[in-house]
Amino acid sequence: MDKRTILTTSKRGLLEDSFPFRLYQKAKKFGIWNPADIDFSQDVRDWERLNALQRQDILKLISQFQAGEEAVTLDLLPLMMAIAREGRLEEEMFLTTFLFEEAKHTEFFRLVLNALGERGDLSIFHTDTYKTIFYEILPTAMERLLTDQSPEAIAEASTVYNMFVEGVLAETGYFSFYQSLESAGIMPGLLTGIGHLKKDESRHIGYGTFLLQRLICEHPHLYEYVSGRMEELAPLAVRLNQEGTEGRQISSFGNSLEETMNFTMKQLSVRMEILARARGKRIEDIYRVNETELGVL
Repeated sequence: MDKRTILTTSKRGLLEDSFPFRLYQKAKKFGIWNPADIDFSQDVRDWERLNALQRQDILKLISQFQAGEEAVTLDLLPLMMAIAREGRLEEEMFLTTFLFEEAKHTEFFRLVLNALGERGDLSIFHTDTYKTIFYEILPTAMERLLTDQSPEAIAEASTVYNMFVEGVLAETGYFSFYQSLESAGIMPGLLTGIGHLKKDESRHIGYGTFLLQRLICEHPHLYEYVSGRMEELAPLAVRLNQEGTEGRQISSFGNSLEETMNFTMKQLSVRMEILARARGKRIEDIYRVNETELGVL
């Protein structure tokens, strides 16, 4: 066992100006919302007025978020352990809030389903592509870190978890919720929770972007590795959108598949554009990056 070094009683102290520590401060301030405080009474009334196809479309979206939030809650620990082993205290401090928030997101969607009286087996909405991502690719990438903490392994885990699952799939899901419900002026409780989730996830994606930028700065060859992995994952996002509407070009709420596809492709592009900025930067600049540069709300 390596000799332990205690950082907070050394001259180093805490790196209070570093990006991870600033994220930790934001999480303490803005991540304290309680899913149990949200009133779903109007959502229940709205739900009863939806037609069968509208209910199915929203239920599919909720069920995929519910399972996804459970998955990312379970799968985050190996990354936390890898970061802790490297002695990156401020990053681990933020990651404690990250895990707490993922657990709350899991609770939130279950409360929504309970309020709507949907207590059956919703795994019927987990399509083949969804299962490939959340049952196979995500846990495999994260569990790799239990035995392999190489820069490549950490980069793959963050690419799959932060850049793809959170930065592309979840962001597209939020877009779909707003497109369907906000324009119709219905289900305010669900949308209130989604608003909180978006803020939480902006910190999670921001951390993943920081982590990958740090890794790319330290190991420049990783940019091509991450870029290649995102290219491999992109078709899965496209297929997931197509499966979501079951071949329909227009959803039951009047939203077009083309709009959703365009949003997804934009998210894929934005993620890589931000990561590309790490090339040629000094490590000090990575740590000093402003939250807004990485999309933190």
